[in-house]
Amino acid sequence: MSIKTILSLILFCVVTVETDAQSVSTDSVISDTIVKKESLGKRLNQKLSNSYFKSKYDTNYVVRPKEKWLLRLLGNYAGNYIHAKGTVNGVYSKYDLHTKKNTTIGLEVNYCDLAVSLMLNPAKMRGDYDDYEFNFEYHGNQISFDINYLRSTSLTGDMKLGNIDHLDENGLRMNVVNVAAYYTFSHRRFSFPAALYQNYYQRRSAGSWLAGASFQGGSIKTTDELKERSPQAPEVHLTFANVALGGGYGYNLVLGQHSQWLLHLSAVPSVVVYKHNRLTVNNDEKRDHGLSFNMIFNERASVVYHFSPRYLAGASIMMSNSIFDNDKVTVNQNKWLARAFFGLRL
Repeated sequence: MSIKTILSLILFCVVTVETDAQSVSTDSVISDTIVKKESLGKRLNQKLSNSYFKSKYDTNYVVRPKEKWLLRLLGNYAGNYIHAKGTVNGVYSKYDLHTKKNTTIGLEVNYCDLAVSLMLNPAKMRGDYDDYEFNFEYHGNQISFDINYLRSTSLTGDMKLGNIDHLDENGLRMNVVNVAAYYTFSHRRFSFPAALYQNYYQRRSAGSWLAGASFQGGSIKTTDELKERSPQAPEVHLTFANVALGGGYGYNLVLGQHSQWLLHLSAVPSVVVYKHNRLTVNNDEKRDHGLSFNMIFNERASVVYHFSPRYLAGASIMMSNSIFDNDKVTVNQNKWLARAFFGLRL
């Protein structure tokens, strides 16, 4: 074999070895990247799982479902009633009004307490509903709160305002915010989430004293459309802001041989500690800022039935009622949200 042939074979072997080494190196980088990605996903899932199953509850009373996924079909039905009256410089006005009912349907997907929901309003899709409503709920071991905001021009009902005795839509513009928060004292045995959110499972009956704080605020004002329809109607602007503190009690009643039924009832009456209510008629106003015995009530009720550990169904209702009544300005607001649901755990 010639020297030229031997050199050619050596060069070929060197090139082949370098090519194979480069291939191995590239495959190794790709493999490491995949392992890192898988490790990151596994670590994140493990943290969520650890947080989900970590509980400060007494497991004789409250436990986590072993399934980490919860799918819920939801149907919501909400409404708002406003009763207000007052006399300013001899002009008396009174309102017994309600908004259009808000009906929504949708799906909620929950994984280890991280939830995403999609809700649709059939009336809004048809163009029959122009109001805007936002609802947010959080139910935890010790702290729970819910927020509702409503912007509406659909107020209708009986009304005494100048020469007007009935109000059609677009006569008043209303913006209202309701906030309620609770602290659960016996949170190791009593579970708000089991009754209202179903991400826990109540095994035995238990109750708890509750501390609560509430806020109701907003405004009601006549619109340009009302002035066009009734030029003699006075211009009215009602504003209200009220903060209340109080306490109440909640109870979860568990029935059935295998704890299939859960019935929940809670009420938190609160006394108003700050208020700023004002009624203005044709630029003349009456204020209600002094101390008096006014209250806000928050009530919750639900029923949950477990067909099996995986399937459940039920209904709930949340209500917020206010009573502000004296010889200057009277405002009573009643907000409610009813819900029906069907759930599947995976």
